[in-house]
Amino acid sequence: MPAATARASSPARIPFRFHPRVFAALGADLVTNDVVAVMELVKNSYDAGARTVTVRFGGGSPIPEYLEIEDDGCGMSRETVEDVWCVVATPYKARNPMVAGVSGQRRVSGEKGLGRLSAARLGDEFRMWTRAPGEPCLEVLVSWPSLAEMDDSARDAVELRPCEDGLREPGTRIRVSGLKQGWSADRIADLRANLSRLVPPFADAGEFRLFLSPPGAGDAEALRIEPDEFLSRPKYRIEGSVDSEGGIAASYRFAPLAEEGTPRECAINLSWLQVLNGTDASRARAAAADSPRCGPFDFEIRAWDLDRDGAGEIAHRFELKRSAIRNAIRAHKGISVYRDGVLVLPKSDAARDWLGLDLRRLGRVGTRLSTNQIVGRVSISSLRNPEIRDTSDRERLIAGPALSDFRRLVEEIVKALEAQRDRDRPNPHRGKAMTSLFADLSPETMLERVRTAAREGAGADAVLPVVEGYAGQVEQSLETIRRRFVHYSQLATVGTIAQMLVHEIRNRTTSIGRFVISMKKHFDREPNRRLQTERDRADHAVMALESLSDGLSPLASRSYRRGWRTAVVEESIHRCLDLERARIRRFEVQCRVPDSRTEVAVDPGELDTVLLNLTTNALYWLSGIEDRPREIVFAIESNGPSGRVEVRVEDSGPGIAVGDEDEVFLPGVTTRPGGIGMGLTIAREVVAAYDGKMSVETGNRGARFFFDLPAGHRRGSGQ
Repeated sequence: MPAATARASSPARIPFRFHPRVFAALGADLVTNDVVAVMELVKNSYDAGARTVTVRFGGGSPIPEYLEIEDDGCGMSRETVEDVWCVVATPYKARNPMVAGVSGQRRVSGEKGLGRLSAARLGDEFRMWTRAPGEPCLEVLVSWPSLAEMDDSARDAVELRPCEDGLREPGTRIRVSGLKQGWSADRIADLRANLSRLVPPFADAGEFRLFLSPPGAGDAEALRIEPDEFLSRPKYRIEGSVDSEGGIAASYRFAPLAEEGTPRECAINLSWLQVLNGTDASRARAAAADSPRCGPFDFEIRAWDLDRDGAGEIAHRFELKRSAIRNAIRAHKGISVYRDGVLVLPKSDAARDWLGLDLRRLGRVGTRLSTNQIVGRVSISSLRNPEIRDTSDRERLIAGPALSDFRRLVEEIVKALEAQRDRDRPNPHRGKAMTSLFADLSPETMLERVRTAAREGAGADAVLPVVEGYAGQVEQSLETIRRRFVHYSQLATVGTIAQMLVHEIRNRTTSIGRFVISMKKHFDREPNRRLQTERDRADHAVMALESLSDGLSPLASRSYRRGWRTAVVEESIHRCLDLERARIRRFEVQCRVPDSRTEVAVDPGELDTVLLNLTTNALYWLSGIEDRPREIVFAIESNGPSGRVEVRVEDSGPGIAVGDEDEVFLPGVTTRPGGIGMGLTIAREVVAAYDGKMSVETGNRGARFFFDLPAGHRRGSGQ
């Protein structure tokens, strides 16, 4: 066999080779823009244990000729330059996660070894001076265009030489010249804004200070990069931690800037079950684990009102222009993720809204927060959150179960902040129940006072204040009613949607029901266990859809008459529990329903609305209970002489804060993250429409809701 043929047919080992052009290619592709490139180089200074870093533009004004980044970190020895810095994607940082610099032990922020490629993106010529403790100063020179023209060995790509007068103290200074893009005043301002986010703006970053020296300025004129003062005085703040089991322990603080405001603080505790319970997507709930796949983390989110009045309040308090306020928040806006004290996400404006807050806000403008209103930090660690990793371009986090649960937890924290903020903001819809508003318009109290004054011989001067007082009361009540009806009118489209849904559901269930009936007849003759199971499921689905249609029918019909149909309370309870059976099983809730049959003169759909609101609320708050059995107890009492039926729904949850017993029924009031504050309002209005009352008693062992309805006297076709 010829030697060439033998070599071709036998196994061989050949090396991987990289053309020197890979440096420029990776620098351009993995680093999305020049601002991110500078931030990556500053992060290298952080990883070197630096206490102070200065970003300097020099060589010309207003257009700089070069960019420098200088730090007082631990610098590099000749061995480190050759074996670490000159090796692309080195595992050095992964193997040495802690660095001992001038400011003590610090965990490094990068592990991929790609940060130095940022220099190739910024400019053609690279020069570095570096000195390690006890070592001489070294000068490193690289020409990226010359490197790209070399053959694939690139053995002489880096020039390394001693330079005694380069640096007198340990540290590193990088100079990038031949800048590929111009650095205008606006771009430098953008860089300053982004560098201010590199470390948490209101967390203890240790001894790490950043300075920026613009073109034409000396180091004495360098600007310290630090957040504006008013960012340390937010109007709304939530901070706390998430443990390894997904439990959220937080404190909320409301600190009004105006003197007439009343500060408020409260504790917020949510379990992982409650977080899952608050997730909108049922599929996400089904796929979620019993505990989060991410690790524990800390957080703090600050928020402001930035409408005309809110911005004016900040401007007056801190003597700032409104534009300066918005610019300062814009620099830090959104929620930033920090790993081991250094920014991970977002690096650029395109990724600021990585949670999708702005799109979510469109559903409820005013109540929900946008990225422009908040400055937040979420602090994770490499050790406790190894599965939360950023992509090579440093712009995103790698998708996976850990990230999904991490996002879900952060979203729930934002919802909790929004719920508390909504309580502390002026709310024109908050006030008396709708049925009580019209009572203030009654002239009886005024007329009685006028009659009394007349009997006592009082003149017009004495009667006039009574009439004026009534006029003021009427004017105030009319304005409250007007605002409330504007709020309710926003929900009026629900009736149109419900009408369409009822029509479509009933059309579909009729045809599906006929098919199921014919299948039943067929299976009676030719039994098949698997098909029978599927048939029973279809039958159950049809009944569930019909029940849903009944529940929507009061909203869909403009002309239905209350009291025309009757309902059985116990049957309505069982229907509601059946709709929530998945959560009842998951939360291990014991539900107790009386073994009786109590008829009320209430439309079944409306009764279901009342009971379902009370049941879903109870289940949500029960999911956070760990120290006692989770229970929901239903009790029904008939009062023969009054012709009324009293229903009690009691749970073993955390209860309602003392003093909030009346507020929970007001529209827009909720402490449930993600809630809209209308469930109990609607339930009470339904009860009031039947001349009933709904109330609540509370304690630290649960809440007890009471309501009464007219006893059933069938006057038409019922259930």
